[in-house]
Amino acid sequence: MNGLDPLFAPRAIAVLGASPVAGKLGAAMTESLSGFPGTVMKVNAGRPDPERGFHPTVAAAVAAHGVTPDLVISCVPAAVTAAALREAATAGARAALVCAGGFAESGAGGAVHQEAVAAVVRDTGLRVLGPNTSGFFAPHARLTASFVPGVADLAPGPVAVVAASGGVNHALAFALAETGVGIRLGVGLGNSLDVTQADVLSHLAGDDGVRAVALHVETAVDGHRLTKAVRRLVDRVPVVALVVGRSDIGDFARSHTGALATSWRVTRAALRQAGAVLVDDERELVDAVAALGLVRLPGHPGAGVGLVTAQAGPGLLLTDALRTRGVSVPPLVERTVKEIGELLPAGLTYQRNPVDTGRPSPVLTQVVERVSEDPGIQVTGVYALLEPTAVDVADALTSAHPKTPVVAVVGGPAEAARKARLRLGKAGIPAAATPAAGAAMLRALVEDASVRARLDASAVTPPGALPLTLTGPVDEHTAKGVLAELGIRTPARRVCPDWEAAHTALDELGGPVVVKILDARVLHKTEVGGVHVGITTHDQLDAALARMPVSPAVLVEQMAPSGPELIMGVRRDPVFGPVVALGAGGTAAEILGDVSLRLAPLSADEADSMLDDLATRDLFQGARGAAPVDRARLAHALLALSSLAADDTVAECEINPLRVLPDGDVVALDAVLLLRDELARSDQGGSDDA
Repeated sequence: MNGLDPLFAPRAIAVLGASPVAGKLGAAMTESLSGFPGTVMKVNAGRPDPERGFHPTVAAAVAAHGVTPDLVISCVPAAVTAAALREAATAGARAALVCAGGFAESGAGGAVHQEAVAAVVRDTGLRVLGPNTSGFFAPHARLTASFVPGVADLAPGPVAVVAASGGVNHALAFALAETGVGIRLGVGLGNSLDVTQADVLSHLAGDDGVRAVALHVETAVDGHRLTKAVRRLVDRVPVVALVVGRSDIGDFARSHTGALATSWRVTRAALRQAGAVLVDDERELVDAVAALGLVRLPGHPGAGVGLVTAQAGPGLLLTDALRTRGVSVPPLVERTVKEIGELLPAGLTYQRNPVDTGRPSPVLTQVVERVSEDPGIQVTGVYALLEPTAVDVADALTSAHPKTPVVAVVGGPAEAARKARLRLGKAGIPAAATPAAGAAMLRALVEDASVRARLDASAVTPPGALPLTLTGPVDEHTAKGVLAELGIRTPARRVCPDWEAAHTALDELGGPVVVKILDARVLHKTEVGGVHVGITTHDQLDAALARMPVSPAVLVEQMAPSGPELIMGVRRDPVFGPVVALGAGGTAAEILGDVSLRLAPLSADEADSMLDDLATRDLFQGARGAAPVDRARLAHALLALSSLAADDTVAECEINPLRVLPDGDVVALDAVLLLRDELARSDQGGSDDA
């Protein structure tokens, strides 16, 4: 047995706190294990009754049964959990599920109990799932380590659920069951004291029975291990991720999981970069893994969807839902249109994509086949209401021989439509009940194909770190010098210790110029009146210098031509490490959230794709007559910042704004470079940064 097998594939189990009293947690857990084919031992230290099978210790249970439990399930109170687990580990147990609450999620007192359990893990090597979880289940192994009613009835299948919350784990499993999708493994992590998302994902990477994974994330403990586990897993099976935390739910999340969350945006960006398909809610998560559990497209950037609809209105809803999310629904080539025209009545149907058949018809099978054969189509979606007198939709689709996978959306009387969808699912055709659900399925298939194509093209060359010998606060001139060494364009400028030097700089640079306060302690110069622009004469320069706050020096800098502006930066996330950001200039990044994020180090492909993530991307690609950005130069700047993050002395660097010049190049108009040792001193109260 290796890894987490003692937890998820035990040969024998002991229940700590097993009880004969109905309604007790220990009684419910023992009952849930009634179908387990291995040995189940009952341990009750407070009320042992060996004649009825309740033993005072795990060691006594081992002696009575003649077998050592791989797994113990703890249903005892938090205050005595650590001692019970230590005794179990001494008796030979290798893994534990801790169901009880009252640990770190409950406050300082509970945190003491959780630390006591953590000490047992460190001392004994016992693998612990929880605490504060309703458990896990593996229907194929007839293992139901959960006290939630109805779990034992879940059918085995190809989808694994890895959820931060035990409640979400069960909710997703039941929702999947409603769609006819069975479960391979369902895990609720609880407080993740020991076993984390990364651990479970790594375990699933070696399970050939898994075909898709639903990942629910509230917090991430070790970002590097998590993304590495996702990346390894998606080489074999798709991962669909739902990240909680779009709104500010910090206090609630802390009370729920006993941990602090990193940024919602960073977590999503990290998982996407690792290869996960992202969804926005639990319904979309269910639809996505239901489809990916049956079908996976070959890697393809921007796979095209062909749509066949037997009712125009719902078909338009499906089309709109896909195109709104950036999924390609391309026009069919003329040959395909001609072939479809020979099957459908002229003038009564639309035949370009989507293809509208008018109503379910006996030619539905042939139309689906013709659409699937179009060179621009990689997956085909079909919408139909049940009209048995016209055609049996399930028969029409299961008898077809399409060149692409098919996703069906079937509506009609509830029970009849449900049976039709189940028939399709058993035939390997994902089937949804609504256009929104069908669009979620199709989008997941397309995004997974696109992600895998991107991963194949995203080899990262380890950056050569620029050797920095900087100490103390770094002013703007020095920061720009670092950027220039990295190949990022900066304006011509002069450091001026006095007024005379400033006037000389104006003569050398020529107007117009910008005059700025040069003080590393002042990060927001405009707010203190430390920036004056458009200066062309010496009189204007004198007036600007007179209004300047007192500082050691000023920076006189050549003004750049007008153009669209971006924000670019790199910072260290406490969970995921260095993160590169690109956003729209001005207030768009902050107010609209128009920001693209990637973990460093970046690949050239990732750097090039960041602009495409922005809602305002058209502004930087020539919209309204503006100069389009040179994407190669922008990608170079992003890669340069990514390489800067390789230097452990750098805490963060921000270029704001990064202006697009008429020649398409980008220039750093302002730059902030913060060092880690300086931030550490600031955190200790040793800095008076403005």
